[in-house]
Amino acid sequence: MSQLLVQEYLNQLHDLRRASGSARESVVREAFKDLLKAWGRSLGLVFVAEYEHTTRDKRTRYIDGALVHELRVPFGYWEAKDEHDDLDAEIEIKFRRGYPQDNIIFEDSRAAALIQNRQEVMRCATSDPEELQRLLGLFFGYQRPEIAEFRKAVAQFKADLPQVLAALRERIDAAQTGNPAYRAAAASFLDHARATINASLTAADVGEMLIQHVLTEEIFSKVFGEDEFHRQNNVAIKLYALEGTFFTGGVKRDTLKALEPYYAAIRAAAARIGGHHEKQAFLKVIYEGFYKAYNPKAADRLGVVYTPNEIVRFVIQSADWLCQQHFGKRLIDKGVEILDPATGTGRSSSS
Repeated sequence: MSQLLVQEYLNQLHDLRRASGSARESVVREAFKDLLKAWGRSLGLVFVAEYEHTTRDKRTRYIDGALVHELRVPFGYWEAKDEHDDLDAEIEIKFRRGYPQDNIIFEDSRAAALIQNRQEVMRCATSDPEELQRLLGLFFGYQRPEIAEFRKAVAQFKADLPQVLAALRERIDAAQTGNPAYRAAAASFLDHARATINASLTAADVGEMLIQHVLTEEIFSKVFGEDEFHRQNNVAIKLYALEGTFFTGGVKRDTLKALEPYYAAIRAAAARIGGHHEKQAFLKVIYEGFYKAYNPKAADRLGVVYTPNEIVRFVIQSADWLCQQHFGKRLIDKGVEILDPATGTGRSSSS
């Protein structure tokens, strides 16, 4: 397939030059963009044009394109230049401006240069289909260390989770039997959850909600870097109080030790993501892909689903419009108080 994609690129480049009578970057770069999009799609990568990149000195740069994993972690980058530019000079300028150097292609429709791990590993004429195919093979064969570690940790997580769940459920059962403070806190939480989440919740559901809370606590606090962010929700406050009656210190540390490689891999991958919206999408993949997996039938009823960003955005924008229509204020205005009827357990940063 790669050979066919390269030939399609060459044909498209020829047609663009002939039809437009121009070799300007803004015209001919579309052919290379389509080549990257098609090849990346076959590997489960998404092409994002005008990719926003934050440099080490916190400046914002817009790269012509990036291919990203479903985790929203960038896989590789592409920067197009005009064929009248000095490609080497342009590469030097971009790197001085803080462009990434781990896996990026610079091309000017005549030549393509691949830089990986701060070194140029290959350069070829774009008119040479075999060499261009080899360069793209190296580009798409690259594997970010944090993604490799993440996938390894995911496999370990799936293997270790049953034992962790069994240990958590045993501790909850023991607390229910022999810990008066836990029983009182569990009863209080159940009353609160019935009133705010679902009137049909049972005492057994409290244990499952607590387990979800324990397992996701590390993720939400560390990914957003706001340890207090998710603690303010009234349901979360009750959950923390319940957790504090039996699951602290060494008990907590020892129980979750098996999952630490997974948490560490998530932290490493999340560190590559700068924007709040991107972090939301990253968490959606993590949350829906793994934490719901252990009890998907109960997840909706217990209020522990992760609401899609598109739905959250619709709800917020609609509420904002209604607030303006009826009260002459925006949601962000001072003095506007928001009562959220669908907060669930408070674990989702969307709520």
